[in-house]
Amino acid sequence: MNSPLRVVIADDQELVRAGFGMILDAQPDIEVVAEAANGLEAVDAARTHHPDVLLLDIRMPHMDGIEAARIVSSETSCRVLMLTTFDLDDYVFEALRAGASGFLLKDVRRADLIHAVRVVAAGESLLAPSVTRTLIAEFTSRSPARPLSRELSVLTTRERETLRMIALGQSNAEIATSMVLSEHTVKTHVSNILTKLGLRDRVQAVIAAYEGGLAVPGRL
Repeated sequence: MNSPLRVVIADDQELVRAGFGMILDAQPDIEVVAEAANGLEAVDAARTHHPDVLLLDIRMPHMDGIEAARIVSSETSCRVLMLTTFDLDDYVFEALRAGASGFLLKDVRRADLIHAVRVVAAGESLLAPSVTRTLIAEFTSRSPARPLSRELSVLTTRERETLRMIALGQSNAEIATSMVLSEHTVKTHVSNILTKLGLRDRVQAVIAAYEGGLAVPGRL
């Protein structure tokens, strides 16, 4: 039997921590190993307990969630799942740049919270369904079109096309259909892209595609 997913919950509201903790601890494959009330405690908990996933509030005292996410993402293999009460704001964009693998609203449904932890722990990226398209559109509108970066030149033609489709929000199955490839081959391309560019997940790949000039806001 596989070991349960280890989770740390960091939020300055005790009721939020308690509520999420009860939901997650009730799952046989998830264990809440620590709680934190601010960013400093969140970083310490990540360093001490080596969790698979850190649920991290964006706005917290002493050290905000963005700086905590940046430290945890750079020092550990822990996946960061950001929590916020806002659909969209500058904090969300900064959190993605800081290495966050997912983004959830605090009023997330029980089943979606559990699913999010499992998805992010598995190495995928996740954004709340209600804001995904708007988030990508807003983020990319802030990044003007630019020439293809030298960093992206390490990718093969197939890998660059796969990355462009990832930036458009397409799933592996959709990319496979568009490129007339097997889904397994697409997964291999995605893995190669992340490895070659030193990226953690698909959220970071989307950012790299737009900042690297491969995908252009408003153009398919």
